[in-house]
Amino acid sequence: MENKKKLPKWLALSTAIALTGTGASAWADSYSDAAKKWVENEFTQSSISKDEQLKELAWFTQAAKPFRGMEINVASETITTHEYEARVLAKAFEEITGIRVNHDLIQEGDVVEKLQTQMQSDRNIYDGYINDSDLIGTHIRYGKVVPISDMMAGDGKDFTLPTLDIKDFIGIDFTTGPDGKIYQLPDQQFANLYWFRADWFAREDLKKQFREIYGYELGVPKNWSAYEDIAEFFTDHVKEIDGKRVYGHMDYGKKDPSLGWRFTDAWFSMAGAGDKGLPNGLPVDEWGIRVEGCRPVGSSVERGGATNGPAAVYATTKYVDWLHKYAPPEAQGMTFSEAGPVPAQGNIAQQIFWYTAFTASMTEKGLPVVNEDGTPKWRMAPSPKGPYWEEGMKLGYQDAGSWTFLKSTPQKRRLAAWLYAQFTVAKTVSLKKTLVGLTPIRESDINSQAMTEAAPKLGGLVEFYRSPARKEWTPTGTNVPDYPKLAQLWWQYVAEAASGEKTPQEALDGLAAAQDKVMQRLERAGVQGECGPKLNPKRDAAYWLAQPGAPKAKLPNEKPKGETVAYEELLKSWEMASQKMASTH
Repeated sequence: MENKKKLPKWLALSTAIALTGTGASAWADSYSDAAKKWVENEFTQSSISKDEQLKELAWFTQAAKPFRGMEINVASETITTHEYEARVLAKAFEEITGIRVNHDLIQEGDVVEKLQTQMQSDRNIYDGYINDSDLIGTHIRYGKVVPISDMMAGDGKDFTLPTLDIKDFIGIDFTTGPDGKIYQLPDQQFANLYWFRADWFAREDLKKQFREIYGYELGVPKNWSAYEDIAEFFTDHVKEIDGKRVYGHMDYGKKDPSLGWRFTDAWFSMAGAGDKGLPNGLPVDEWGIRVEGCRPVGSSVERGGATNGPAAVYATTKYVDWLHKYAPPEAQGMTFSEAGPVPAQGNIAQQIFWYTAFTASMTEKGLPVVNEDGTPKWRMAPSPKGPYWEEGMKLGYQDAGSWTFLKSTPQKRRLAAWLYAQFTVAKTVSLKKTLVGLTPIRESDINSQAMTEAAPKLGGLVEFYRSPARKEWTPTGTNVPDYPKLAQLWWQYVAEAASGEKTPQEALDGLAAAQDKVMQRLERAGVQGECGPKLNPKRDAAYWLAQPGAPKAKLPNEKPKGETVAYEELLKSWEMASQKMASTH
């Protein structure tokens, strides 16, 4: 009897039905009743009609028949969107399909570690992972992942939602390999953008003071020169607002794995270190890794890479200088998660590098940065460009946490997890999930009336995602052959520059050499097939710096005149571009 008490509701129900002989019709009724309940009480906002929602959920009930009674395990990092999935969507899925889901929320680093362990040991740990598309270069080379395209055409064909609508996913390019196959299915997305105190920037006294000192208007910075001027202005000239010490910049500098993300999440590309190309620079990407075809051939300048080139050194120098000169002193000892909430405390004027994943926590009523009516005193905008940046290059980083399935997962478990993955992104649930976590993945959700209504309280998030500008923010691309191995090098070397232990040039020389060493080991092991690394021989750096594109030679002037734009003008240009994009579609 003790065991019977612990049975999940749906399993207890199935036992009861079997015992009473009421059969399949009662089963079907229980599932359709559950679907109606969820549509009426939870999934009240959707880009499709109520009838279409019920049809979609009926498909899940039907497709789940072979897997009823199973219990599956999936993992993701801990962010608001995934908390909603684990708390709400897993329960809804179980009631509608009869498949129980244990959706584990763990740290981002642990997700990568478990995934890596399963890839190396071929022992099943989780049946599905929500794993950043940053690992796409790893997935296409090791052959350990079941590409979504293959599953949809193969053993998952009968279990693929007819209304999945792959073209509606705004991040599908990020999860597509050079072979044209989709390797992962996007589940959530957020970008790092420029964040600023719109209320301070609008003050006439501050605008006048800025104009007198710098000779141009206080506004959204278009280039790093203007960002630096604004940082200096608030830190050294304004100093106090409403009796509170204010700073013109916020960042973090503690020796910690999160210091690596601060850089791999496209700091060099913002400065302009890589080549042109979207979603990532070719042949040299935002990590400074050069490829020939699909083979990585080096990251140091001597091998044709740009990890330790003049643009990367410039970017690192600015990071160190701004952290020490214009951020609160305690920022130097903070990690990513400690620094994240600081702008909400009300004494930071701007941040060049702010994740839109913080939008939900930055809009809470009662915060010093939120008005009494719930509208924000702050706004987000495109990050300014460094002097090496050229038209056609990516402009910043966009995270795309995406469903990933491994070949080492038993087929039945993988297909049951594939059903759950599709449920978490289906049109029935995705708009509600977007409004909760603010990490949009579908064009249809972004353009919905519900998002239009939410926009005034979200500080520019909706306007950004509706504009074509969003295409210039992309995740780590396919040039990176082994993300877990290479990513852990970054924080160790960047920390040497942040602490002043080494110059930016010395720190990046160390990083470039370390990356080349890992790629050399991969080349010797021959484990990555025809797209595995094959390093270029070393040549004099001057040879590579004289070639077109990256690595780029040092500019004679790395601080051109500051340029700004009024936020209202920016929104207008986005709106016009959005209309143009809509008319071409």
